[in-house]
Amino acid sequence: MNFSIQTVLENEKYQLIPLQQGDFESLYEVASDPKVWDQHPNKDRYKREVFENFFKGAIESKGAFKIIEKETGAVLGSSRFYDYDEETNRIFIGYTFYGTKSWGKGINPQIKKLMLDYIFQFVDIVHFHIGKENYRSQIALERLGGKKIAEQEVAYFGEPTRTNFVYEIRKENHWV
Repeated sequence: MNFSIQTVLENEKYQLIPLQQGDFESLYEVASDPKVWDQHPNKDRYKREVFENFFKGAIESKGAFKIIEKETGAVLGSSRFYDYDEETNRIFIGYTFYGTKSWGKGINPQIKKLMLDYIFQFVDIVHFHIGKENYRSQIALERLGGKKIAEQEVAYFGEPTRTNFVYEIRKENHWV
């Protein structure tokens, strides 16, 4: 891989800053609301010990970000790049979550645009794993032009395997 999957990304309103060990408490504050995980395959991530495992996986991925609102400095959530495949020139974006205060404000499309604009300089295909019952995320990704291409059992870091849909956005179909 001749590119970084953990570089600072930003627009006028938001920054994606590489996740660091010291970010645990501020990110857990956002993740500790059970509503955040309501439609997610792993509904108990709001529990501290479960989130600790999630956070450990995020750090070890070396592709995770905390999402910051520039005006207030507030931590809004997290997302990451993962599972780069050189042979197919494909990478995944996922493990994304936002606190409920950020829902319905058009933040996710802006964050995904930052990530896609950056990564499409290096890859041709981006895939996303979305839980089969995570309707909110399925709708959000379809609004971004994602196409559901498969169903797959996914073993999250240190968690049970869950059924996910695989969505795809190709470079040539990426909106600008």
